[in-house]
Amino acid sequence: MFPDLFDSRKNLHFYYSFKGIDNSLWPESIFFYPHEVQSNAIFVSNLLDLSLENNCIFFIIFALCIKYKVHREVLMESRRVLFVSQEIMPYLGETKLSKISRDLPQGIQERGKEIRTFMPRYGSINERRNQLHEVIRLSGMNLIIDDTDHPLIIKVASIQSARMQVYFIDNDDYFQRKHTVADAAGNEYEDNDERAIFFARGVIETVRKLRWNPDIVHCHGWLTSLIPLYLRKLYSDDPVFNKLKTVYSVYNNGYKKPLKSSLAEKLMADGIDKSALKTIKNNTDFLSLTKLATENSDGIIIGCDKIDEAVKKYLAGLAKPLLAYQGEENYIDAYNDFYDKLLQDRKK
Repeated sequence: MFPDLFDSRKNLHFYYSFKGIDNSLWPESIFFYPHEVQSNAIFVSNLLDLSLENNCIFFIIFALCIKYKVHREVLMESRRVLFVSQEIMPYLGETKLSKISRDLPQGIQERGKEIRTFMPRYGSINERRNQLHEVIRLSGMNLIIDDTDHPLIIKVASIQSARMQVYFIDNDDYFQRKHTVADAAGNEYEDNDERAIFFARGVIETVRKLRWNPDIVHCHGWLTSLIPLYLRKLYSDDPVFNKLKTVYSVYNNGYKKPLKSSLAEKLMADGIDKSALKTIKNNTDFLSLTKLATENSDGIIIGCDKIDEAVKKYLAGLAKPLLAYQGEENYIDAYNDFYDKLLQDRKK
């Protein structure tokens, strides 16, 4: 059906450069051998996304030919991991959370899995320096929170050294401030509950638009804590999400002031049943939100060596797969094995 694009004995050395494409998104050239297609599957997906966005028929056909002709069995079998994080380097300063969220996706991609990565587009992120640009075909949806419409804007940038794209969830009402979850004086934002809702729904709706079915969704940081809830209670029958496993990483990055007590009401307005929100019915502190996230996740990872004592005690009593804190030298392999174990359990 398709031409024999490549001799399997030779490597593909493909230079691409044509008017209308932001070449900063890609390295100058791409080298890979057919037997390495699994670890380079992200290239095919990103090339197709970029081609569709720029309406380039040749590159659309080219990407489809690669996907169909070159080890299509490997591409179909490669696992997909969706990373959703509160912070990612280099867009924010270095913390334990932001460093793991930067290095882990790259490491997992290098181990043969496809990845997508999301974070909020905080106002402190310099769009020009980091070469963010809006993805028009993914933007434009309005999300209703507490009876108010909030436009969803999707932007993307590339970490070239990692061959990794990062999608940003943006909205003028929630993410234009110059700080992340608290102002310069350390006062936590009053609408952090709605920001968490918007971020969770924004990620899920964008992945649906991408039609990219993840096998694992790995959430990092409390701002992502509502994603496991939404996936389990509202999207379990969605063909994009109905076969996944959710992993939640716990860090020592809690908030001091409880979120608004109306959080449960706002979640019920989205269609989540009251019975699923008992954990936050009377309390919306960090421990309660962590409980909500972990009870709706399939696996838990302790992301740093020291975490809140109350959270630590709670996690010790969970009857769920739990990965203890892993040192910097081996955590990527440990996480990868943890994903594989969850996926093996899915088949049983």
